[in-house]
Amino acid sequence: MLTVDHLGFFRQFARSPIRTGAVIPSSSRLARMMVSQAELHRAKTVIELGPGTGIVTEIILENLAQDAHFMAVEINPAFTTATRKRCPRADVVNGDAADARKHLAERGLTGTDVVVSGLPWASFPDALQDRILDAVQDVLRPGGRFTTFAYVQGLLLPQARRFEKRLRARFSQVRKTPVVWRNLPPAFAYVATKQ
Repeated sequence: MLTVDHLGFFRQFARSPIRTGAVIPSSSRLARMMVSQAELHRAKTVIELGPGTGIVTEIILENLAQDAHFMAVEINPAFTTATRKRCPRADVVNGDAADARKHLAERGLTGTDVVVSGLPWASFPDALQDRILDAVQDVLRPGGRFTTFAYVQGLLLPQARRFEKRLRARFSQVRKTPVVWRNLPPAFAYVATKQ
């Protein structure tokens, strides 16, 4: 059954399919699996890129250490508003993920231990993938983790294959989680560690 959340998400997809990348938000199962891979219990700073309507944000906040700083960066103003409404204690920035360093600096922070991403990588052109991954590399501390998801059917797309190569070129360790079949469409997460 479609909810108001799903309908709003679909409207944003219809307006900007490349930026939104999906017709409905991720399931809580996928969100929980992604967050479980991020090792939030050790993190002092966590950034979420592309929170959408805040499904993953909610779960990050549930699992975040008491003294950790959290910031979400969302480029779509409607999603920024939705995430702020869903998660009022979250620091949600309406801005570009590629400007993560600037957003951290504005908060007096120099880096992050974890980056969790809900960005639609397979719909991004190569130059945008590079720009955002370079920003992730720049802000992530040594030993830090980067988690993001991909749709199973997307693995056939050249953009998705190039994204995985970019991950493997930038991170010392990259692994895939098992598929979350009860997500629409089925998805898995990449878990990458910075050397």
